[in-house]
Amino acid sequence: MQSVNASCASACSSWTSEQYGSATPAGAPILHSNKQRPEAMKYVSTRGRSPAVNFEEVVLTGLAPDGGLYVPDQLPLVSLEQLAAWQRLSYPELAFEVISLFVAGTIPAGKLRQMILDSYAGFSDPDVAPVKPLYGNQWVMQLYGGPTLAFKDFALQLLGRLLDHFLEKRQQHVAILGATSGDTGSAALEGCKQCRFVDMFILHPHNRVSEVQRRQMTSVTGDNINNIAVQGNFDDCQEIVKKAFADQGFLPAGYQLVAVNSINWARIMAQIVYYFHAGLKFVGRSAPGVSFSVPTGNFGDIYAGYLAKQMGLPVRQLVIATNRNDILHRFISSNRYHKTALEPSLSPSMDIMVSSNFERFLFDLFQQDTARVTRFVTGLGSTVQSVSEAEWARARAHFASLSVDDAETCATIQEIHARSGYLADPHTATGIRAAMVCDTDSRIPMITLGTAHPAKFAAAIEQAGLAAPALPAHMADLYQRPERCTVLPNSLDAIKQFMVERLGAR
Repeated sequence: MQSVNASCASACSSWTSEQYGSATPAGAPILHSNKQRPEAMKYVSTRGRSPAVNFEEVVLTGLAPDGGLYVPDQLPLVSLEQLAAWQRLSYPELAFEVISLFVAGTIPAGKLRQMILDSYAGFSDPDVAPVKPLYGNQWVMQLYGGPTLAFKDFALQLLGRLLDHFLEKRQQHVAILGATSGDTGSAALEGCKQCRFVDMFILHPHNRVSEVQRRQMTSVTGDNINNIAVQGNFDDCQEIVKKAFADQGFLPAGYQLVAVNSINWARIMAQIVYYFHAGLKFVGRSAPGVSFSVPTGNFGDIYAGYLAKQMGLPVRQLVIATNRNDILHRFISSNRYHKTALEPSLSPSMDIMVSSNFERFLFDLFQQDTARVTRFVTGLGSTVQSVSEAEWARARAHFASLSVDDAETCATIQEIHARSGYLADPHTATGIRAAMVCDTDSRIPMITLGTAHPAKFAAAIEQAGLAAPALPAHMADLYQRPERCTVLPNSLDAIKQFMVERLGAR
């Protein structure tokens, strides 16, 4: 994927080319502007052994046949004039402008606009992703106003509508197979449960998600919905999904698998929007740039921020916040990328040791050397992986990082609540702590992504010494809803057999 680094030069109150320069890292390919981009965006695999495809095929394929992840062959550049014009747009209007850059030639503009309007119509705040002050120049962007109270709703409300559009056009049935560390599952079920051409199989680690997260999944009923609790951890679930996608011969005739995890490019695309939405509240008005701190385990959410920066949003810092499962922090801080034992934490959605979307960043870091990307990601195990000193320096030019343990998470929840009145869930708290520690310029707004409603993690809030908030009205009866779930062993064969039986009965 071609890319360029857009950076800021000085404080400003209006947009000028003198204030916003661009610098291309040594050896980096040059990004094509919007005027140069093709009418229909093409997507290529990070592993280089699958043909380029269009957006419709990306959505319906998810993981590339060679095991890689799809990325745009050219990343659109947003001009300063476009950024200035975008400041006047509502969230759905901005989403239409950004997403149109990636879906050209596959969805009529009017249809896409309506999908986006419908996706965000039910969010609780009219601003959709409101940015609230914490203290000083620290801010939080609240991304939990959707139906399942987590940032995953931003992408999965749209993905369900994209699937409906493409599958109805093809008159094709598919099976969604997804792995969740807590939030993706419920957001996927909520976003796709009405899809007429979809059967859903959502895997979550048994007894390793919060009670609210579990009930949000297992209380959703329907003949096309299957919740599976795997006797393992999230990485085990994710590995089963990847292996199933690599060999789909077990499926009944006419079926194919579709991904709802962030391996599906549509997830990343939708998340790019809220970086522009938040950044443009400051850039060009009161600040020369903006920084983000992102709680992340699978690298998808912060990768979207990286792409927003590459497209032209003046981002000063991108801070990776991890919990004790800190493979990303170890890479950024010491150039050591390797698996260790996965440990449960108070922030279970980040209990991930194999960060799938990191492969997309490596594709850029390795200058699109797909053979090297393949060797790096397939060599992950007990082997310690490292990159060259120059590559590591380039990675650190984009990202800072911090690992936050449970004790620090609780202390941050308590401190921020006392200081500003804001009640952070444990994932957001890791982001706020990382923002505090890693912020290098107090003049630049530092925005932490508030990834989930604190009511989803009552035990963590109480462990921090605070009263857990009540669930919102639309979820007030969650604990009384009947649950339906199947517990299966950590086995690809067991999952395959279950899926075949359920699809055969349909």
